[in-house]
Amino acid sequence: MFVEVIIPLALPKNYTWSVPPHLQDAVQPGVRVEVVLGRNKKYAGIVKRVLPSKPESFQPKDILNVLDPEPLLYTSQLQLWEWVADYYMCSEGEVMQAAVPANLKLSSESVLIWNEAADYAPSDLSDAEYLVTEALELKKELRLGEVQQLLDAAVVYPVIKKLIEKNICYVWEELKQKYKVKTETYISLAAAYRNEDQLADLLNNWSRAPKQMELLLAYLHLVKTAGEVTKAELLKKSGASDAQLKGLLEKNILVAEKRAIDRISPLPKNIAIDFTLSPAQEKALAAIRETLEHKQVTLLHGVTASGKTQIYIKLIEEQIMQGKQVLYLLPEIALTAQTIRRLQKHFGGYIAIYHSKFNPNERVEIWNKVKSGDIKVVLGARSALFLPFRELGMIIADEEHDASYKQQEPAPRYHARDAAIYYASLFGARVLLGSATPSVESYFNCMQDKYGLVTLAERFGDAGLPAIELIDIKKYPAKPKPVFTPPLIDAIQASLDAKKQVIIFQNRRGYAPYQVCDTCGWIPQCRDCDVTLTYHKTRNQLVCHYCGTIYPVIQTCLACGNHHFTQKNFGTEQVEELLGETFPEARTARMDYDSVKGKHDHDALIKLFEQQRIDLLVGTQMVVKGLDFEHVNLVCIVDADGILNFTDFRVNERAFQLMEQVSGRAGRKDDEGKVLIQVSNLQHPVLQFVKDHRYTGLFEFELHNRKAFDYPPFTRLIRLVFKHREKHIAEEAAHIMAQGLKTHFGKYLSGPAQPVVDRIRNQYLWEILLKLPKDSRFIHQCKKEIHQQTVIIQSNKRYRAVVIQPDADPV
Repeated sequence: MFVEVIIPLALPKNYTWSVPPHLQDAVQPGVRVEVVLGRNKKYAGIVKRVLPSKPESFQPKDILNVLDPEPLLYTSQLQLWEWVADYYMCSEGEVMQAAVPANLKLSSESVLIWNEAADYAPSDLSDAEYLVTEALELKKELRLGEVQQLLDAAVVYPVIKKLIEKNICYVWEELKQKYKVKTETYISLAAAYRNEDQLADLLNNWSRAPKQMELLLAYLHLVKTAGEVTKAELLKKSGASDAQLKGLLEKNILVAEKRAIDRISPLPKNIAIDFTLSPAQEKALAAIRETLEHKQVTLLHGVTASGKTQIYIKLIEEQIMQGKQVLYLLPEIALTAQTIRRLQKHFGGYIAIYHSKFNPNERVEIWNKVKSGDIKVVLGARSALFLPFRELGMIIADEEHDASYKQQEPAPRYHARDAAIYYASLFGARVLLGSATPSVESYFNCMQDKYGLVTLAERFGDAGLPAIELIDIKKYPAKPKPVFTPPLIDAIQASLDAKKQVIIFQNRRGYAPYQVCDTCGWIPQCRDCDVTLTYHKTRNQLVCHYCGTIYPVIQTCLACGNHHFTQKNFGTEQVEELLGETFPEARTARMDYDSVKGKHDHDALIKLFEQQRIDLLVGTQMVVKGLDFEHVNLVCIVDADGILNFTDFRVNERAFQLMEQVSGRAGRKDDEGKVLIQVSNLQHPVLQFVKDHRYTGLFEFELHNRKAFDYPPFTRLIRLVFKHREKHIAEEAAHIMAQGLKTHFGKYLSGPAQPVVDRIRNQYLWEILLKLPKDSRFIHQCKKEIHQQTVIIQSNKRYRAVVIQPDADPV
């Protein structure tokens, strides 16, 4: 028997191992197996398929062990991995690395093994070598950590290398299981005292150890109120010590028992739908059911605050009643906090949340419960797509237009929305995409009758769409550019006077995006990236937002020695500070990457805002996506020019989506909302579409431009990025690739060219862009050619260190 095994490495193909006779009954697709690759390096790989015959070109090694009694995942997940690897041009090992929780990927640990045939003279060994040799001869094997302890040094590799060269020992790799079951100690009454008479006799004849008596009484009280008593609860309730509890355990009055418990406390499983849909929602729900009958994918185009989530809840209820599972995808972890509270209210323990902020052990437990079918609904960010669903009935991708669904670094660079559509097809499941501002590609698929389309054009509860006003910054000349114009200040004050809340949107974090020397114009830049450093006032540091490097604040210009700098532009920190100065009575908070890093920080801040304990909330994109705040009646966009002036073919689409989504936070209940947009170019075409809330106008405008310049949805893009520490080598590799592709794909090829930011983490970047016709066979042929050219380039010693990153459907 032979097996193809996926191991979590970026290998060009999966390798084959043979299965010894004693393990053949245990091997099946989806189980983890222990294999050796190279010289004694061990890995826990996953069996992809059992092969009928031996490979012709080489003799496979045996697998060492089968690690699971049953598969870790199902065949459908292996099919998804294969599709993602093929479509997004990466290896299945990289997909496995992204998909499987860290604690299910066993890591290997180096072990030094004593060589019984060792022949050495102590005089030939250094002090450190002699110390390790002595310990090895005694113990026969030592772990790397033990050697470090023995020598009291972190770096021990030179010593180990010398011992191996002198044939004193050899290295073996041992797989280490990282997942640990969480246990809790439960306390119960010994069997002898469960009879009421015996217990009464014990209490009446208690003569000494009054503290133990108090502890026993505390236990009896707790067991009546809570049912089961943990050791931690008992000691806290009684104020007793471990020693006093130990005394009762030794007298066989109480019994301690360790039990495995869930890290995430389960809620009772119940379905409680306590709302009634509006006539418009009912009509949309009926239309969704009808279109899903004959189309796998349907787009729900519902304006902001139209009640799309309530429609999703109704559809989820139907799937649970049929015994099916549902995957509910959201683009940002920030969105999951508010949504999970709403869904738990309706579905209790049927639902779980899954994203990268959970610790590795928690992720393993959710993985196992989804696989067993115990969890029916998973709410999560894009990584939730890789969970091993058993009976998937529906995938809901809310805010489907959002660019956060696309993974950027590292590979696989997959788009969760598109991969979800393929994943659903493996189960015959249905996909519902939801958005107030759908992506041009998704809406185009509806126009082509590839997807179903359902429109929900009115807000829930007869609330009107917010009025949008443009404020011309040029009318208020000031240097530097004013953060708040007088009309904006007046509008914020009016909202505060009416006891309402305000959201202020600025899509830059930090205090000042860059600072300039007053004398010579020098701007501090990152040493490793060609970008300016952002000043963070709360930390008093300069930060590179590309590589994360932190620098001390520069007081002296490195070019001319001047001590005076002017801070240019403004980020969320400066907006927050100015709000505090302008509205000292208001309670202000900030929501961006810097202020909500912890696992529960998003949720805590959102709860405070919901409870009206915050009046003014400043934020980046985090505040605009799908959050529902009923007391917000004003939204301010302080710098729309920064949104409208990116160098990207999707800039108009993104700007419209961002501004429309921000405006959607205002006036979500009975109040009429208002949106103020500060901008200098009032003639920009996107602004009129935003002002009229006219998505179809933007769609037609974009479609015309995209067709003229061969951009999606009329073509498929593949971007190739070349990275190297030396600029000319990256450039040469890019030109060689372009030359190799020109024969068959020349007319679809743009570049090579340098991107706007052409150096990141001390690596110079060059890019090639391919705009390919939407023919799957032709695209597959192009991907194959790219792989072949990559091999040719990297076989040349000069270009071996060049990183070539293919990105299918970049965003």
